[in-house]
Amino acid sequence: MRKDVVVVGAGHAGIEAACAAARLGCETALVTLRADRVGEMSCNPAIGGLAKGQLVREVDALGGAMGRIADASCIQFRVLNTRKGHAVRAPRSQNDRDVYRRAATETVLATPNLELLEGEVAGFLVDETCAERPVITGVRFADGRQLSARAVVVTTGTFLRGVLHTGEEQRVGGRIGEGAAATLSDHLRALGLGMGRLKTGTPPRLDRESLDLAALEEQHGEPSPRGFSFYGPRPALPQICCWITYTNERTHELIRSQLHRSPMYAGRIEGIGPRYCPSIEDKVVRFADKDRHQVFLEPEGLDSPSIYVNGVSTSLPAEVQEAFVHTIAGLENARFLRHGYAVEYDFVHPAQLDWTLKVRRTEGLWLAGQINGTSGYEEAAAQGLVAGINAARAVRGEGSFALDRSEAYIGVLIDDLVRSDPREPYRMFTSRAEHRLLLREDNADRRLAARGHALGLLSAAQLEVVLAKEQRIEAAAARLRSTFHEGRSLATWMKRPEMDLVSLGAVHPVAREIALSDDEVAGLEVDLKYEGYLERQRLEVERLKSREECRIPGDFPFETVEGLRNEAREKLQKLRPPTLGAAGRIAGVNPTDLALLLVHLERARRAELGR
Repeated sequence: MRKDVVVVGAGHAGIEAACAAARLGCETALVTLRADRVGEMSCNPAIGGLAKGQLVREVDALGGAMGRIADASCIQFRVLNTRKGHAVRAPRSQNDRDVYRRAATETVLATPNLELLEGEVAGFLVDETCAERPVITGVRFADGRQLSARAVVVTTGTFLRGVLHTGEEQRVGGRIGEGAAATLSDHLRALGLGMGRLKTGTPPRLDRESLDLAALEEQHGEPSPRGFSFYGPRPALPQICCWITYTNERTHELIRSQLHRSPMYAGRIEGIGPRYCPSIEDKVVRFADKDRHQVFLEPEGLDSPSIYVNGVSTSLPAEVQEAFVHTIAGLENARFLRHGYAVEYDFVHPAQLDWTLKVRRTEGLWLAGQINGTSGYEEAAAQGLVAGINAARAVRGEGSFALDRSEAYIGVLIDDLVRSDPREPYRMFTSRAEHRLLLREDNADRRLAARGHALGLLSAAQLEVVLAKEQRIEAAAARLRSTFHEGRSLATWMKRPEMDLVSLGAVHPVAREIALSDDEVAGLEVDLKYEGYLERQRLEVERLKSREECRIPGDFPFETVEGLRNEAREKLQKLRPPTLGAAGRIAGVNPTDLALLLVHLERARRAELGR
């Protein structure tokens, strides 16, 4: 059997990669260990959050699937940071785990040119006759089957040599109840790829009927959720309540007394865990001055008894988990449906990839998701979309697709991965984006829909919806700029910190006549309120682009640049940045190094012109 593109792994990265490649006209296969686990939410059944919500909206704006799947399974929707500026606001949804998986499966099965296959990919088919680098020509299954392909995208998540840890107990697996990819890591190493070991974890699940929810603080979502997708229907499922409780000193004392039984502290786990999503053991040790930590109790579905205990990720022994959970208010009589556990798995150092997520030292191989050292469904989906697009474009003989840091959080994510080569699970934050006021969640469609349409992932009708939205916002802004009250335009009134469109309606009736959607109102308010700041950021982007667009040849001899510091030379030779701007974002490359590079690049350019 032969396909244009084969995607290995049917998690959040794999779904986006496979659907994108297939929709771009490539005969595509999506291979998974279990066909009944497509889109499985291995940890929290939630999508979005700070900076992650921006990623989801960008994936949707480009024509990806995650936003629509999340909306179809949403059981609570909130916008976070509403008391702060628009640059850091972010949507988040709690999702019905089973509905999400069904919607993901239906999305895959309904996509033309896409076939879902079950099996374990054990290795690659490789043509090593190319003098420059090996060429991936397909995959080999553990049962001996072979599947030829012109491009392969690997999105294996936590399944590469995955090991589950609960106290002293160890089991092979990428997540509870499933096996691991046993030999694929060996084949990646055989291709010359440097790899490491990471760790993540998940908290216990409790039986809702055993909890004293009446004693806890309720957390409600928005009564009329707008959802993630710019193009699909709004969430339609009933919206539910979550609850908040706290650990206490008794909880912490019990955990401290059992740290020696934690596989991380006992040395049984070699992988590095996520700094920004620590286990409860790590919280107790690292934040010893805190007498309590917040715990969110989140339902896993409308008809499910399971409650996800967000905030107490742990791999302590089962009996220790039960003991410390029972010290938490409202959980004194909690019945466990599943104990928490840690997952240790292999990943590939992402500095070995280029900005399309293609492996530099091979032809025909892309990597996306947790295999690249990231954490989170959203980071995985964003990478999967980019890798799938580029695999398809390579098959079709078209140019590569990449997003700049000034265009999207997706651009920030991939640029960070390939230039800084993180050694711990990477998580997206708004602070990572230099131009976050330009990269808001409300304007992702205005920024990216034209790119999605040009790629072939968005229809003309979908693009027209976005263009019409842009026109309505511009028309409303023009009306506010031309309407005056007490000697100032209503647009100027909008610049006051306390002013929004509703408040402006109390100042002048024209503001009350403006009829826009929630997204459009957000865009209008930001366009007017932060007009000066936005223009300043745009000018900064333009200034940087002149440097950003200065190309560095792929075979540029960095060793010949006199005066270049050894650290900078080593990093530049290893990462091979395509532009001077990309070189400037590499840790260890300073402005002096860039100035020297610019001189040598200009000399090379003049020499080429003089030939």
